[in-house]
Amino acid sequence: MLPICAELGIGFVPWSPLGVGFLTGTIGPDTRFVDADFRKSETRFAPENLPPNLALVDLLRRWAERKQATPAQLALAWLTAQQPWVVPIPGTTQMPHLLENLGAASVRFTPPELAELTASASAIPIHGERLPAAVQVFSDVEAPTRP
Repeated sequence: MLPICAELGIGFVPWSPLGVGFLTGTIGPDTRFVDADFRKSETRFAPENLPPNLALVDLLRRWAERKQATPAQLALAWLTAQQPWVVPIPGTTQMPHLLENLGAASVRFTPPELAELTASASAIPIHGERLPAAVQVFSDVEAPTRP
């Protein structure tokens, strides 16, 4: 999809750029979700998968400290640094989170830093599925083409 966006000059808005709160660093190895929280049905947040997945958050924390930012700001800045037409729009209902997210605009990466962070993040295996099966079934479903 991204090469097509580049070719056609189309912007891309990543879905859930903070990983439903995971990349903010607020979820820990002992976090458990109430039944009404949809994250409870996501296997990447299951008690057995959460601890190894936190390696990604640990990486973000180290880089955030290095860049004098928060993990959320670092994650959003990394997405923004991919291409000028990649525009993450994190959702929030809290003003402090909105203000924190806006701070991502001041985080900059040199090309070697961006390559290092990308390679480090890519080397971390994520345990569990990206989405619950009932939602994943709708991924890669294209709208019908016009006649």
